[in-house]
Amino acid sequence: MAAPAERRSEWPLVMSGLVAMTGLVVLTFYNWRNGVLIFAGGVLFAALLRLSLSDSAAGLLRVRGRMFDIFLLAGVGAAIAILGLIVPN
Repeated sequence: MAAPAERRSEWPLVMSGLVAMTGLVVLTFYNWRNGVLIFAGGVLFAALLRLSLSDSAAGLLRVRGRMFDIFLLAGVGAAIAILGLIVPN
């Protein structure tokens, strides 16, 4: 008989996904720049969660190694925020 699968908590992915979805709603219906910045905040929030949580608690935010995940999420979030700030209206 196989050992039971490890139960992972997916609340970190859901929370950062909700922030990103909020950004997409704001981007679509209100102000695009604010929406992009909120979306970037969701990605940066995912990086912060990956930094602060253990590997088992990070759930699906854990893709590769801890440092790779943190640097990739922080880099993409920062790039989106910077582009959202420098693109002219």
